[in-house]
Amino acid sequence: MEAIGGGRRGTRIVGLFLVLVMVIMAAVKTASGHGVAGDEGGDHDHERFLKLWADGGGDARGEGYLNWDDDDDEEGGHDEEAADRVMSWAASCRPPTGRNVVNVDSFGAAGDGSVDDTEAFLDAWKKACSLNDAVFLVPGGRRYKVGAIKFMGPCKNRMVIQIQGTIVAPEEPSEWDPTSPRLWLLFSGLAGARIQGGGVIDGSGSKWWANSCKIDHSMQCKGAPTAMTIDSCRGVRVRNLRLQNAQQMHLTVSRSRDVRLAGVRVEAPEDSPNTDGIHVADSSAVTIQGCRIGTGDDCISISNGSFAVRMKDIECGPGHGISIGSLGQGGSYAAVEGVALDGARISRAQNGVRIKTWQGGAGYVRNVRFANVLVDDVDHPIVIDQFYCDARSPCHNQTSNVRVSNVMFRNITGTARQPEAIRLACSDAVPCSDIVLSDINLLREDGAEVQTICNCAKGFDNGRVRPAADCLRTSPCGGMSPADEAMDKEAAPPVRHTEL
Repeated sequence: MEAIGGGRRGTRIVGLFLVLVMVIMAAVKTASGHGVAGDEGGDHDHERFLKLWADGGGDARGEGYLNWDDDDDEEGGHDEEAADRVMSWAASCRPPTGRNVVNVDSFGAAGDGSVDDTEAFLDAWKKACSLNDAVFLVPGGRRYKVGAIKFMGPCKNRMVIQIQGTIVAPEEPSEWDPTSPRLWLLFSGLAGARIQGGGVIDGSGSKWWANSCKIDHSMQCKGAPTAMTIDSCRGVRVRNLRLQNAQQMHLTVSRSRDVRLAGVRVEAPEDSPNTDGIHVADSSAVTIQGCRIGTGDDCISISNGSFAVRMKDIECGPGHGISIGSLGQGGSYAAVEGVALDGARISRAQNGVRIKTWQGGAGYVRNVRFANVLVDDVDHPIVIDQFYCDARSPCHNQTSNVRVSNVMFRNITGTARQPEAIRLACSDAVPCSDIVLSDINLLREDGAEVQTICNCAKGFDNGRVRPAADCLRTSPCGGMSPADEAMDKEAAPPVRHTEL
């Protein structure tokens, strides 16, 4: 027994020694000026920075939140198998073993597209939510008219929301519940639920769009409902659903953690205003994979409070591309960190991959990687815009902004419609730092050369970069000389950047 106890004491001593060594090494590293990637004031070494991103990302602290992992954890894998069994049952019309099926038709839903089925859906939901192993079933081959509704949790374990039919919103804005002006289908307070089934969620948005201030400039600008919202949830999976013609945004993930969206299809006309496909806000550990999105706004938009967002195999177009932002509007503070896109095809879009911030804001966007993107007939494939201004009146120059740092654009190829294929418009007062372009090959559709435009964007290019991005290296503030900067500031009128 004493020998064992002595071994344990020896192990503790060795462990303490290793911790002490690590602390000393960290202190030496800090003293030498090589701080964590993203820290202000660090003199970043190019090789270190490239190594950081070469294996798929992660930050210098070793958290690895940008590493891609196609598999669920063990518990999640079992849940996926159970969800697959429900899908198989739906196809064969045989009830799954051990599942409590709650059919909205059994609670009085008409499913004819004209009768209001909201109350029937609410009654069915209350029943399903109270049962373990419940399946909330919206049968296929039917069209259910549902008004603003809240599917509230917490519910019992292993809830599956099986949407096989079509859920359609009221067409007339006048029919909308004034107590829920921004929400249509809200799923809130759920843990581990599965939302699936191959059905359709149709927002009937055409009359909402006609009343938008972006379509009718005489109208007052006001919000409209989001078709589907996942709010304050944990471990939710959404897959194989089709969302179309939302009043404004199609699918929003807010104030949630560990949410996965797969095989989601979003469709709306390219002139439909503010119809973002998937919007992420105030959420962490969100995965978006294998989704096809075509809308009148951003295919995917990632806004304030978003951390560890991973996107893979995205098809985008038409639309405004895949965006982080907008951030910092009205002088607000914003924070976004750990965003990774690995694999996308973006076609017939205004932008490819983009970061957009308003002047006057504060906070940061850092540790971002856009990789393996094919662009086809896109106005501006690569954009950082710290002068974003989507307003009726001009936006005046301000000295504060959301800080953008540690951003890599890697293996982005294809065709651009505009001469400015790469546009890095950063703030004079808060320049972008550690911006890396690696293996870029962009041309006009007719084979003509395009160009890179920089303002106050600091970084470097690596590998083959076409068009050349020498402006990342040539001056402390982008490609402008100090004299040009001073003249530009004196002559600059109020900025009026509309949506790119």
